[in-house]
Amino acid sequence: MIPSAHLPATEIARLSAAMLLEIEAVHLAETTPFTLASGALSPVYVDCRRIISFPRVRATLMDFLACTVMREGGFEAFDIVAGGETAGIPFAALVAERLGLPMCYIRKKPKGYGRNARIEGVMGEGDRVLLVEDLATDGGSKLSFVEAIRETGASCAHSAVIFAYGIFPEMDARLAAQGVRLHRLCTWWDVLAAARGAGRIAPAALDDVEAFLRDPEGWRAARGG
Repeated sequence: MIPSAHLPATEIARLSAAMLLEIEAVHLAETTPFTLASGALSPVYVDCRRIISFPRVRATLMDFLACTVMREGGFEAFDIVAGGETAGIPFAALVAERLGLPMCYIRKKPKGYGRNARIEGVMGEGDRVLLVEDLATDGGSKLSFVEAIRETGASCAHSAVIFAYGIFPEMDARLAAQGVRLHRLCTWWDVLAAARGAGRIAPAALDDVEAFLRDPEGWRAARGG
């Protein structure tokens, strides 16, 4: 069912961050920093894959994501929703259901046998594709998926995620240079504000997170990588 209620973006961000905290999708490294998909070190990590196990949170966030892409991208702007392997696949299916659109998914690389395809499902010349993933760090994986989409003759000018780190200023510029706009529900700044308000995480730990968010490279340099 297509969602018809559109909360303000600020309220969507606040609620999305609160839900990620509630389902314990937010992780802080106690000793060894996490390694992100980009290879960079981080004291924090969001595991959006947990969302699929919480039906009420899952349904609400997917409603938010569908509303966000319609409001920011257009109500009749897409022909297909595509999920990026693997974390984006369930969310793409759920968003496609809400938008009343076909769905397919994109492999990170050709599977190496059979049709040797990267695109699973039906996608073709002229289709306008919404790329859905769970989160975004520096935008690199998005561009790989967009390239695979465009190789079919389809277009992809929009990608949507539940969570974006929001601390890599080059990310939006990098995507924009390739004609892609990223839509997101919340960022680390929203999660940090929600965590301080809820008192779920020790203030000292949150101070360290904020130090990282304000200067990721300086934080990494101080820890040797």
